[in-house]
Amino acid sequence: MRTRFTPEKIVSLAPGEVFVFGSNLAGAHAGGAARVARNKFGAIWGQGIGLQGQSYAIPTMQGGVETIKPYVDEFIDFATSHPELTFYVTRIGCGIAGFKDTDIAPLFAHAIAIENIILPQEFVRIIEASSAT
Repeated sequence: MRTRFTPEKIVSLAPGEVFVFGSNLAGAHAGGAARVARNKFGAIWGQGIGLQGQSYAIPTMQGGVETIKPYVDEFIDFATSHPELTFYVTRIGCGIAGFKDTDIAPLFAHAIAIENIILPQEFVRIIEASSAT
């Protein structure tokens, strides 16, 4: 069972920590966690995918959950290949994009065992509940 979770509100990061947020493909970081990423953690306007400063964008606004999964998989691969960084995943897709935690959390099932990926408590609860059945 996991004991570290992404804080509800992230206002600062230490060196080597990365804020993972839901974005749109156009990289218009105007609202929600995307705006926080742009204002505080180096997200670049016009860049909708990947590492930007101390933030990492995962597109969530382009369609259904199936369109988000490849970007989550790409993020997990990236995080795995960068063990020197710690990634704080926010509840991507569960704000402006309109998805539920139960829609998005399963996409991170493989991330639960990766030490440098910190997930929201609700995502962990959902993943652990589904693996117990």
